[in-house]
Amino acid sequence: MTQTGERRRPAEPGRRPRTERDKRVKRVEGAKARRGRRSIQDRRRITRPVRRKEMRRRWVALLSVLTVIALVYLLWFSSMLGVRQVDVVGANSVPADQIRATAAVPDQKPMLRLDTDEIRDRVAQMPGIATVDVSRSWPGTLEITVTERAAIAFFDSGPGGDGVHLVDGGGVVFKTLKERPAGLPELKLMSVSADDPVTRAVTGVLGVIPQQLLKQVTTATAKTPGSVEFTLADGKTVRWGTSADTERKAKVLAALLTREGKVFDVSAPDLPTVS
Repeated sequence: MTQTGERRRPAEPGRRPRTERDKRVKRVEGAKARRGRRSIQDRRRITRPVRRKEMRRRWVALLSVLTVIALVYLLWFSSMLGVRQVDVVGANSVPADQIRATAAVPDQKPMLRLDTDEIRDRVAQMPGIATVDVSRSWPGTLEITVTERAAIAFFDSGPGGDGVHLVDGGGVVFKTLKERPAGLPELKLMSVSADDPVTRAVTGVLGVIPQQLLKQVTTATAKTPGSVEFTLADGKTVRWGTSADTERKAKVLAALLTREGKVFDVSAPDLPTVS
């Protein structure tokens, strides 16, 4: 009689028949193995972009360092951004070439390594220069802007002296001439120096009085800083005193000069006198 249903495979010699539990264990182990293989592949797919990003970061860092080194060399050591031209602005009576020679700017020296304060100090020592400003104009020009001293008066060193000397509003003697200049008052002082308080007082007064009055002054003198007086072209003497109350003194003097007299004292403008 033939039996129906599933025919069982005969067990191999020496092999234990599989049970349902063995099959489940094998299926679980296979699933774990498959998961392990997928995990390794997934890790590889994740690791590759991370490595590429890390390499990019390293290259960017290296290029940044090289760029900084190149800039430092270009700015501090290379002559590509060195001095190629020195411009002088504001020079009239003082020759520009003389200012350049005194500045002594090294040719093609890197602009950033220039000591502009040192250059300024050298030019400022020139007799005819009042103020100096030194600035860089990239890529290769150094600009020296100067203000020249303006003569407010002169003094004559006399027989045996070295000539006629121009003096500015601060009492600085900055230029020597062979002949007396026209249109400037003469200082009649024991000594003329920027360190002398009397000199500074006289030049200070001459620098603040109205231009119309200054044109009439022929000589200026003083014994003390508060006793400045000057002589006008018509021979009249004005006792001015100090440089204070300039506008008030100028108005009072303009009224006094309409009177007869030789000495006009406006040192105390509220109590002027004529003698």
